[in-house]
Amino acid sequence: MASSDQQPTAPAEHVALPVDGMECAACAVRIERQLAKVGGVQQANVNFATGEATVDYDTDATDLRALIQTVEKTGFAVRTETLSLPLQAVPSGENLDAVFARVNGIRSATVDESQTPPVAVIAYVPAVAEPSALRQRLVDAGYVAADETIDAPDRMSLQEEREAQYQTYKLRFVVALLLSLPVAVISMAHGALDFPGVDGVLFALTTPVVLWAGQSFFTGAWNALRHRTADMNTLVALGVGAAYGYSVVATVAPQVFEAAGRTPDVYFEAAAVIITFILLGRVLEARAKGRTSAAIEKLLDLEADTARVQRDGTTVEVPLDAVQVGDRAVVRPGERVPIDGIVQEGASAVDESMITGEPLPVDKQVGDTVVGGTINRTGAFVFQVTRTGQDTTLQQIVRLVRDAQGRKAPIQRLADRVAGIFVPVVLAAAVVTFVVWMLVGPEPALAHALLTFVSVLIIACPCALGLATPTAIMVATGKAAEYGILIKGGDAVERLRDVDVVVLDKTGTITEGTPRLTDVVPADGWAEDDLLRLAASAEARSEHPIASAIVDAAAARDLSLANVEHFASQTGLGIEARLDGRDVLIGNAAFLHERGISENAWPDHTLEAEGKTVVRVAVDGQPAGVLAVADAVRPTSKAAIETFHRLGIEVAMVTGDTEATARAVAREVGIDRVEAGVLPGDKAATVEQLQQSGKVV
Repeated sequence: MASSDQQPTAPAEHVALPVDGMECAACAVRIERQLAKVGGVQQANVNFATGEATVDYDTDATDLRALIQTVEKTGFAVRTETLSLPLQAVPSGENLDAVFARVNGIRSATVDESQTPPVAVIAYVPAVAEPSALRQRLVDAGYVAADETIDAPDRMSLQEEREAQYQTYKLRFVVALLLSLPVAVISMAHGALDFPGVDGVLFALTTPVVLWAGQSFFTGAWNALRHRTADMNTLVALGVGAAYGYSVVATVAPQVFEAAGRTPDVYFEAAAVIITFILLGRVLEARAKGRTSAAIEKLLDLEADTARVQRDGTTVEVPLDAVQVGDRAVVRPGERVPIDGIVQEGASAVDESMITGEPLPVDKQVGDTVVGGTINRTGAFVFQVTRTGQDTTLQQIVRLVRDAQGRKAPIQRLADRVAGIFVPVVLAAAVVTFVVWMLVGPEPALAHALLTFVSVLIIACPCALGLATPTAIMVATGKAAEYGILIKGGDAVERLRDVDVVVLDKTGTITEGTPRLTDVVPADGWAEDDLLRLAASAEARSEHPIASAIVDAAAARDLSLANVEHFASQTGLGIEARLDGRDVLIGNAAFLHERGISENAWPDHTLEAEGKTVVRVAVDGQPAGVLAVADAVRPTSKAAIETFHRLGIEVAMVTGDTEATARAVAREVGIDRVEAGVLPGDKAATVEQLQQSGKVV
């Protein structure tokens, strides 16, 4: 009989720690194993490509500091930043610790009393802790003034750091390549290019390659040794070091080998070429990492730097970190909405394509929600902030992208596991080879044993296993990116061959992503060009994307626009204008109905049933016709979907647009399945439903 007592679920925390110093897959495996050993850790995953360790852990059993200490004891570093804030009251060490007692991501909190005024110095993990939240805790405790702002951290972005690392590896590779080529040519000529002092020339060319270009391999091996472990650097350093050292002795003291009855052969080409090839691998890896971080950097670029908030009866511009939940923020036409909130005053049309992918702006009235990163197209409005920092929609999208990039392909997990034991296996094989040749090999036994020991290390040290998988994934994702396809992780590449359903978004994928005028339906007594000219003349004063589509269509027909004598706009409804001595009304059905024009008075059409946005035009109180605007289907979409069908792949479309629009587009291009009106956060759930039905999506 089951017990009625239920143990409470342990509080779980998910963190992504930015780890510095990883240079191979074996490094990631080593960190992963050590983190998994920490009490309370439920799952640990370290991705060499993204440079992050994602950990799920029980907050009652361990804390972030223990995880960071584990990473550091393994020989690596966790990226941290420092927040410095002037104090209006100086807390004791115990009081300062109490302020941040339950805050995750804090490494240390101290007071620097050498400055005037004294400064609170908080070291934190940027991926976990949030500067604005740390500042607010000090404000709430009375230690920091409420109007104290946070300076932006003086640091390179992750993308800039990875670009700098890529350029460093690229320089070392180019120098190594230029010096290694003559070494390889001379050595591989097998005596045909020998000349007096040839070994000295090879020594002079190889030494910069080994000691400068390959310096990081030796420092990495030493760091691993200090932590009583071995990695790919260990293998490279031993193999190259043995080949180089053996060759140096043969060059400067050949009598050592001659006395043993051996010819003093040199292996400079092995040392130089191995360094060069492995540096090429590092260059490829660094470039792949740069592309990985670029996607996140572009998302973060959508976030505004400052916000205009109302405080104490005035409107002030403050850094985004200083914005608090409950603040009233002001957004002007053309500005980016700084943060999530609810409209309290005014109305506008907001371009939410960065969230929904839909090209037409969404009308916002009092009570509607707005999302940080979207663009205000028309009127000004005031909204109340509802979410800040890591809780905003944009930051949640960034977190989803980070999690997706942190996933490993199954084959990469296998490669990582093998890489974790590859180094000790190779070292053991080299030692066994040395011992066997010493015991049963021909004379001179020591020379033969040393030569075979070096040969095993030299042959193994490039370790294609640790390089081939990430390189293959990089090539696949890079080639896809050239065609505008972004792949979230290596697991998607590996499963691509099994796909039987492809899910497409509508806007910008099947369609062009920008609204265009598709139809002009004049009422009796009106010509198409006359109707379009009047509408475009009035809409030329508007900033709405639909207005831009109408004006562009008039320009394409070389229609000259009339001068507007009067113009007024009602956001989300329509416009009023006077031109050529006539009163013009343009807008939706509700707007024209308010002006006394019956719905039945308009020309017959089926444009709305086709999923198009219909704009009505009235002149001097009488219907003049309707215009239709739609997001045009790409010319290549139908052929692409037919290609999917020939491959036996079902095509589904998931869009946030209306059912009528979605069905119309699906009919035009031949799509099998349609899910319309799906919010961005629910699109993943739609994919999961398909997967649960047995589909590979």
